[in-house]
Amino acid sequence: MTTWSDRLTLAAMGPAAAAAGLAAGHLLAAATTPSASPVLAVGSTVIDRTPTPVKEWAVAHFGTNDKTILVGSVLAVVLLVATAVGFVARRSLVLGAGILVLLSAVAAVCAVLRPAADAGDALPSVLTGVVAAGVLLTLFALWPAALWSADRAPDEGTAGNASRRGVLVGLGVTVLAAAAVGGLGRRLTSLRGRPENVTLPAPAEPAGAFPAGLDRTVPGITPWRTPTGGFYRVDTRLDVPVLSSADWSLRVDGDVRHPFTLTFDELLAMPMIERDITLTCVSNSVGGPYAGGARWLGVRLTDLLDRAGVGAKADQMLSTDFAGMTISTPLALATDGRDAMLAVGMNGAPLPREHGFPARLVIPGLYGFISATKWVSRLTLTTYADHSAYWTDRHWATDAPIKISSRIDTPRPLAQLDVGEVVVGGVAWAQGGGGVDRVEVSIDGGAWQQAQLGPSAGEVYWRQWFHRWDAKPGSHTVSCRVVDGDGRTQAPVRANPFPDGASGLHTINVTVGS
Repeated sequence: MTTWSDRLTLAAMGPAAAAAGLAAGHLLAAATTPSASPVLAVGSTVIDRTPTPVKEWAVAHFGTNDKTILVGSVLAVVLLVATAVGFVARRSLVLGAGILVLLSAVAAVCAVLRPAADAGDALPSVLTGVVAAGVLLTLFALWPAALWSADRAPDEGTAGNASRRGVLVGLGVTVLAAAAVGGLGRRLTSLRGRPENVTLPAPAEPAGAFPAGLDRTVPGITPWRTPTGGFYRVDTRLDVPVLSSADWSLRVDGDVRHPFTLTFDELLAMPMIERDITLTCVSNSVGGPYAGGARWLGVRLTDLLDRAGVGAKADQMLSTDFAGMTISTPLALATDGRDAMLAVGMNGAPLPREHGFPARLVIPGLYGFISATKWVSRLTLTTYADHSAYWTDRHWATDAPIKISSRIDTPRPLAQLDVGEVVVGGVAWAQGGGGVDRVEVSIDGGAWQQAQLGPSAGEVYWRQWFHRWDAKPGSHTVSCRVVDGDGRTQAPVRANPFPDGASGLHTINVTVGS
């Protein structure tokens, strides 16, 4: 019979072998194509196959941690299956190794079926299967088969103990080696992901001086300009793509008279505009964090489209990133005079890799899922009848202007406040309607009172606001709303983000006094 010590050893063999294989596969992927790492390949496929309501639930509950949780879940499933491998292998070593190879084969299929993938993207998963199976066979070779007999005595003497020690040493070496190789893969990915030394040109049309905001006047309010490192990131990528500006190019084709390809150096040589623009994600709930204001530098989108000469049939611009991800933008909205751009700079520096380096689309007034393609490599002028994009296929809206909205930053929900003056403050945005005209605050559902606005940086940039409230003891609700320059008031009707953005008034509960 087997002891508990033996069972624990069996349970550890599969995960140790799987970890060694995954580490080897990750290292190879880090040196070639990071997104082909087995866990990332499977996770990306899960993202693509997940129904929209489940995705929205994940974003609402986990925020930007949803990717970490997804990767952790994939790893947990692999290790759980691998735990059973040791017990299976005790009966049939070939079957146990075969399970590990099968798991790797699933990852290989996921890798090669990704958009823009090629056969080489399967190699990290193939290496994972070979290493995992090899390690499992080696660990079992360290413990003679006779010791796996179900009717053996609990103690086989010195030889058995020596064999057990050999297996334990083998397990320890395997785990340490997996950690070292995996760490090397992460280090390699980090080194490859370092920012490039790119010198951006001066804009032909600079944005001008940026006014001082309320950051110091109202503690706890959102910064007037979002620091680049704190700017929200919502996309379908589990990794941060590592693209070289020397290898990057942009292809403009489709229903155009003069299709062309542009290198990064040629793009930088074109006249640049600089604009202060607030972006927000369609997944942003009322009062949510997925909005940010930054200064963007880029080439006017119409300059590129005019050079191509758009035909008479096109009604959409289909933008494609380096890996085949597609986003559709209504052509009329991309060319209606707003400062749509192919951006190369953010807050005075080249785009960070996580925000689209070398180039991305920035189109003010539209939610990002139809306007903000990162790592963009192709613009195809076409029709909605002929081509559909990633989010269109998932039944999101095709025309999605950013809804006017406001948010309370301070005080925080459920805050315990002192009696007396309380400064209520936050941000508001209203793009495409003359910008923010005023923000109003209501206490306990009472009359709307006009708040004081911070400075303006243009109608496509958000504004800070604050209101001084003489707080009385008790429990209170605090709400805010924005009115734009066209007189439109923020919609009070609550709506979920799907399919064209959330609506409703941001309302918090606070307690004043003891």
